[in-house]
Amino acid sequence: MLIAVDASGGDFAPHEIVKGAAKAAAEYDVPIALLGRKSILDKLVKGYEKKANLSVVNARQIISCSEHPVQALKTKPNSPIVIGTRMVKERKASAFVSAGSTGAVLAAAFTMLDRIPSIHRPALATVIAVNPEKPFVLIDAGANADCIPAYLAQFGHMGSIFACQHLGIPEPKVALLNNGSEELKGNRLARESHQLLKNMPGINFTGNIEPQDMLNSLADVVVTDGFTGNIVLKALEGFGETFGKELGWQQSHQVPKELQGSALVNYAKVIFLTKRADYKEFGGACLLGLDGNVVVAHGRSKSKAMKGAIHLAVRASELEVVESIKAKISATD
Repeated sequence: MLIAVDASGGDFAPHEIVKGAAKAAAEYDVPIALLGRKSILDKLVKGYEKKANLSVVNARQIISCSEHPVQALKTKPNSPIVIGTRMVKERKASAFVSAGSTGAVLAAAFTMLDRIPSIHRPALATVIAVNPEKPFVLIDAGANADCIPAYLAQFGHMGSIFACQHLGIPEPKVALLNNGSEELKGNRLARESHQLLKNMPGINFTGNIEPQDMLNSLADVVVTDGFTGNIVLKALEGFGETFGKELGWQQSHQVPKELQGSALVNYAKVIFLTKRADYKEFGGACLLGLDGNVVVAHGRSKSKAMKGAIHLAVRASELEVVESIKAKISATD
């Protein structure tokens, strides 16, 4: 297994990316190829050579988030995003991880990797673990802003397979995100998607789920369109980051002296949940529906988040998530 990592993408590249990759390579005992400017990466890697199995692949060009994704792919063939995706396509890497331009990563994956037969649209699946005892999969987390009911039905199926493989849940409970629990609630997309999910073989569909119930362990897979899913994800991240700053704990790491007894316990619980909602705790999102493993990390990923994203890539490769989706989708056609 070799994991290709975009060392030039993200707000804190390349230092934090290399640091996270080194930790992942050492802890998960997996070789990692860092893609970026060789002259810079060679110097950074030297500090980790004795601890981790890191190599460098020269990729001189960088695609910024301000560039048009498709155009950038054409004009910058020597960028980490293009090279990493090609490595997955040619089976030179088991997975590709990037915290760079999400649009460019998705465009590269959509155009360079084959779609799994019968899948209409690939989707981003991310694990939300604000409650670590009961994590759930959110799909789509941002790949498809405009959807039709058939897409959401397939998202539910792929999310169910992913939850079964990645989270080890035999029969994941699949729910559709909606503004009400009633079957006929919501807009046209929600109502028609509900009927398709309700009659889809191979999944344990439990009906609609309202936003306030997502963190209450009522579903293992929450299905929505990419526009809504990305808003949900960013709202959770914003809560974790903003509330953490308001508490002041994340800066000082000190518990207020005036807190005693049950107040201290409750304060610790709030801090714990706040940290779990922070984007730095998210491992990234796995792009499902393509013949290859691609993980999209947060653009502000530091070493801890990058290590988590690489771990997701390792797990997807080891558990053969792509092969499972191929087999189970074809079995229900």
